[in-house]
Amino acid sequence: MCVGPFSAYVSGPTLPGSFYRSHEMFRRLWRDIEADNSSAIELSSVWKFKRRLKEQRPCPNSTAGRCFESSGSNGYLIIEANGGLNQQRSAICNAVAVAGLLNAILVIPQFDFHNVWRDPSEFGDIYDEDHFIATLEDYVKVVKKLPEALMERHDYNITNVPTFRVQAWASVNYYLGEVYPVLQKQGVIRLAPFANRLAMNVPPHIQSLRCLTNYEALRFSSPISTLANELVNRMIEKSSGTGGKYVSIHLRFEEDMLAFSCCVYDGGKAEKTEMDLVREKGWKGKFKRKDHIILPSLNRITGKCPLSPLEVGMMLRGMGFGNDTSIYLASGKIYQAGRHLAPLLKMFPHLHTKESLATPEELAIYKGFSSRLAALDYIVCLSSEVFVTTQGGNFPHFLMGHRRFLYDGHAKTIMPDKRKLVVLLQDMGLSWKAFKDQMKEMLNESDRKGIMVPRVRKLNRKTSVYTYPLPECRCLQKSDKNLMNPNSTFSNYQLKSMRHEARQAFQL
Repeated sequence: MCVGPFSAYVSGPTLPGSFYRSHEMFRRLWRDIEADNSSAIELSSVWKFKRRLKEQRPCPNSTAGRCFESSGSNGYLIIEANGGLNQQRSAICNAVAVAGLLNAILVIPQFDFHNVWRDPSEFGDIYDEDHFIATLEDYVKVVKKLPEALMERHDYNITNVPTFRVQAWASVNYYLGEVYPVLQKQGVIRLAPFANRLAMNVPPHIQSLRCLTNYEALRFSSPISTLANELVNRMIEKSSGTGGKYVSIHLRFEEDMLAFSCCVYDGGKAEKTEMDLVREKGWKGKFKRKDHIILPSLNRITGKCPLSPLEVGMMLRGMGFGNDTSIYLASGKIYQAGRHLAPLLKMFPHLHTKESLATPEELAIYKGFSSRLAALDYIVCLSSEVFVTTQGGNFPHFLMGHRRFLYDGHAKTIMPDKRKLVVLLQDMGLSWKAFKDQMKEMLNESDRKGIMVPRVRKLNRKTSVYTYPLPECRCLQKSDKNLMNPNSTFSNYQLKSMRHEARQAFQL
């Protein structure tokens, strides 16, 4: 993302959008922005496109595998989920699917401590462990720990368990051909690290396990869901002028994010010096390799730079959101927050964060736990009328999928065209009216893309089921959806035949 081969550095005329001049654009247009609030759109009418959902069908069901099921499990599966909150969520869903495929008993997933997220939370700190086990009870057996006999056999050291370093997006054939025989022989295997280690194109029954896990089994723990629901209620109260509806923004403008992106903003030499120090501290010599060169201008025109708070504010005002719009900002510690948030606050004075909505006492137990804080943001963003994503990553991808699942197939998400936006924000001859016209087109495009469902042919899915859960997860949808406490809609035997049919579909 940050560096490219030296051969990619080509001299020539400066391309439009290469440099950050958004702060200059804001100063030039501020009077027009400030005066323009007469034609603000209503949050209840932002989304025009509606998706005609196909008739809801039962989840995949078969009785073919019941005899196979009666023989008992093949052993225990241990996985170590790495990454942040939603990368771990992906690992958990994939682990349940793999356990179903291998007819294994899944041990509650362990979370790998990472020097970036630095969160020592365990599964039960973030998710309701008992609910997870109970929801999956009829489909995949889950236990909290290995039996004593197996622990003793491996000297009470998990690293002594036969371990696989599975390649990314491994196929069903790999698991059945390479992992399954070892599981049968040893009675226990460990997959570490484990995140995106299962292909998206799996049999329908296995895909259903992913859906069941993501949207029903994974319920946030009581402390997280209680406070998050309270934050939602406070946002609704503060949004009384817009019918209780609000906009949520996932802003990636933290110090480490900016350093990793190698993008340049308006901080001059002081910013460059600071970013160089952060890169060296966090990634050692990675950014000083002789055969690579940092290309911030190329990163910007290709849409790889995180949007600044100012740019997000100008985009939203250009789309027609008035200055009375309530906004929830989901973010880590923003780089030089005072300076960078000031313009956004001028455009949207009703700006809230978890820190401003909750009391210091309520947040005290979350201090130092980045994944738990991200879970609070996740639930508040999930409940917003409009969600704005400003940078890629697992958080927006999972959230867009969850919103599609809940809101009749519509992500209700603004996905900026950053390649187009950076060019507009560098055009010092552009009028506010012309900028608004471009932003309204961008909003309309997000509306159109929000209802898109990828074409999924049998066993040939290429897109993520976590971002595009339809059509496979459609069978789980309910008319009276409860965001935080879903109840299972599968019958008690529908997934019993998964491993049998998977083997039939993927003959070795």
